Amino acid sequence: MVGDMSIGSGIALFVIGAILAFAVNVQLDVINLDLIGYLLMGAGAVIFIIGLVLMARKRESTTTTRSAVDPASGEAVQRRTTTSNDDPLV
Repeated sequence: MVGDMSIGSGIALFVIGAILAFAVNVQLDVINLDLIGYLLMGAGAVIFIIGLVLMARKRESTTTTRSAVDPASGEAVQRRTTTSNDDPLV
């Protein structure tokens, strides 16, 4: 869920920054809107990439296979367990 929110907010920051940098033609003495637009675009790109990395990490899983001998029958028994990073119990 965090990755999804990061991707959306990164896109929103990038779009707002692009509007300020390229579409708004207002000259103010106190604030440079072009610079603020470029900063917002950079921050949006960084947040977007962080969101992608978080989503990729969330989808990783680990599979563990254990072998043992059943004492009752004497046959080999294999137990396979898969654990995912987005599991709340991990």
